[in-house]
Amino acid sequence: MIIEVDETNFDALQIYKTLRDNIVKSDGSFIADSPKVVNLLLEGNSVEIKSILATQEYYDEYATLLADKNIPKLYLASKELMQSIVGHKIHHNCMMHGVRPSEVALHNLDDKIIMLDGITSSENVGSIARSAAAFGLESYLLPKTSPHPFNRRALRVSMGYASFLKIHTYEDIFKTLQSLKESGYHIYAAEVSENSTPLSCVEVSEKWVLLMGHEGRGISQEILQICDEIVTIEMKKGVKSFNVGVAASIMLYQFNL
Repeated sequence: MIIEVDETNFDALQIYKTLRDNIVKSDGSFIADSPKVVNLLLEGNSVEIKSILATQEYYDEYATLLADKNIPKLYLASKELMQSIVGHKIHHNCMMHGVRPSEVALHNLDDKIIMLDGITSSENVGSIARSAAAFGLESYLLPKTSPHPFNRRALRVSMGYASFLKIHTYEDIFKTLQSLKESGYHIYAAEVSENSTPLSCVEVSEKWVLLMGHEGRGISQEILQICDEIVTIEMKKGVKSFNVGVAASIMLYQFNL
């Protein structure tokens, strides 16, 4: 049943305004923006959907997709009213309130893992999630201090493909790396170093973790000492590095050859 929005039911839609980028609710709630992202999540059936806020045009165009989803609340509003509710200009006609899937235990991740160390940009978290999904990786390991792949901006940048991944967030990188090594993973650190292996020469193990470092600091020497191998992308002399999202895409492509 579609509920037409007016001034009296704005309170029921406050989460669309208050749940902004990097805000994490204890119940795992998230907001997805744009038909492409929302529809991917609807098709995947991987998240619990609480409500959709959209225009009549959206409901008309995707009536077949929505028909059998049993979504508790379908709110109808004009684009102008949606902008009043969220408090800023929007460039789409659809949003969704959902609850992200439960985290996957470390020992239940797959044999190929992309791991982040202290990355602070939601865009990079989302970009790496999208690349991982594109290259067939299914396990994403991040620190609890990084933006979550289901936060608003990261999910939008990933185009919703973060929902394809098994996600685990860790508290202590040293303990986590040690546990992974004990489970038979070969830890590759993406870093520029004198003793690093050129990416084109890497012999990839059957079980591996690719660790990407902080956007500015990279990976610390203390962490590099724990890793099994340091890998560097060959590049023109004088160019020091790629953006971490670009670097992750290049390395994941090579690792999956």
